[in-house]
Amino acid sequence: MTLSTILTRIDTDLDNALDRLMELLRIPSISTDPAYKADCAKAADWLVEDLKSIGFDAASRPTPGHPMVVAHGGEGGTHVLFYGHYDVQPVDPLNLWHRDPFDPAIEETDKGKVIRARGASDDKGQLMTFIEACRAYVAETGKLPCKITIFLEGEEESGSPSLVPFMEANAKDLTADVALICDTDLFDANTPAITTMLRGLLGEEVVITGPSKDLHSGMYGGPAINPIRVLSNIVANLHDDTGRITVPDFYEGVPELSDELRSQWEALGFDDKAFLGDVGLTTPAGEKGKTVLEQIWARPTAEVNGITGGYTGDGFKTVLPSVAKAKISFRLVGTQDPLKIRDNFRQWVRDQLPPDCSVEFHDHGAGPASVMATTNPAFAAARAALTDEWPNPAAFTGSGGSIPVAGYFKTILDMDSMLIGFAMEDDSIHSPNEKYDLRSFHKGIRSWARILDALSN
Repeated sequence: MTLSTILTRIDTDLDNALDRLMELLRIPSISTDPAYKADCAKAADWLVEDLKSIGFDAASRPTPGHPMVVAHGGEGGTHVLFYGHYDVQPVDPLNLWHRDPFDPAIEETDKGKVIRARGASDDKGQLMTFIEACRAYVAETGKLPCKITIFLEGEEESGSPSLVPFMEANAKDLTADVALICDTDLFDANTPAITTMLRGLLGEEVVITGPSKDLHSGMYGGPAINPIRVLSNIVANLHDDTGRITVPDFYEGVPELSDELRSQWEALGFDDKAFLGDVGLTTPAGEKGKTVLEQIWARPTAEVNGITGGYTGDGFKTVLPSVAKAKISFRLVGTQDPLKIRDNFRQWVRDQLPPDCSVEFHDHGAGPASVMATTNPAFAAARAALTDEWPNPAAFTGSGGSIPVAGYFKTILDMDSMLIGFAMEDDSIHSPNEKYDLRSFHKGIRSWARILDALSN
């Protein structure tokens, strides 16, 4: 059998594939709400039975929370671990949905047909593209193309509390040559992407206290230290005039962009003006000398996410506050050490405190960046396979966000991850009226078939 016959099978079986996806979408597997615990178990069981039907040795594995689905099948070629999640976000506010979020349907839009339902894009539609590619292989050849482990989580949308313990306890069962993660986007409607760089994240809350209580600004304004002014000065000092972050040793471990990657990104034709214009902005405000894509994908940041102090209610109150607070997040790249940056940041803040002020820090998580070893031949094979399916060549891209499971695959299982997904920016994931383009679903199945064919060789 050739790849072309498998792709033809995918095309002719698309209606049946959609029927199967609709069945899964009807299960309200909302992981964060205890009222849907039985539905999460039902979704896991549905996937187990579907995987068994195409020859996988599959089981629903218990955790303190929702089950994990683990399945094994095939032999030879590159051993891949495919990861997705079957749980979904809550649907509130329900009144903003145009239809029942768990009554999926194909709808016609001005951009083509879409699958409308909660979980259509994040992540049931995406994970089913991989399973349907496996199904087509088995239907045409009687076997899977290579050794495949499937790992489907049921708590991704509720913080993954069981993920790390489960991975540590089942490391031998889950380890493969490379991990495949489907929870990502196309670069644009015609350009597939393999995300190879994920930024890490460090969250810090700074609480500065001055006087022992709030003071009347007419009586104490002037001689009394104002924590808001102190905090404002510290926040203002986070960046220099070129947009660089001033915390000592902050840039240790930040790599320069390779010429090859820079050329790929330039070829994408990213429109800086349109990107900023969509949110009412005109001028890039990050590091000078760095493109917008570099700033999002390949450079670290420090941003103030919230700042409070004094009276913030309606009207006016002439108070000199006792306390001021700021929440600050750092996005990290390369091999930056989040724990070292935390220590350096806290000392940098302490060094700027005037007399009569004290500071407390509250930790809100710390995780390193993930940078994949694209020298692994699997990356080049997958990129070529995607390029064969889509109008534009596939590119190795970065991500401004963080996907913790990719980091866990590296630190716990010592595996690099290829993040390949077919979602679009307008899919409204986590929002009312979530959708997944029918084209993304169809070409996503074909893309995975091509990738599996390449990896099997």
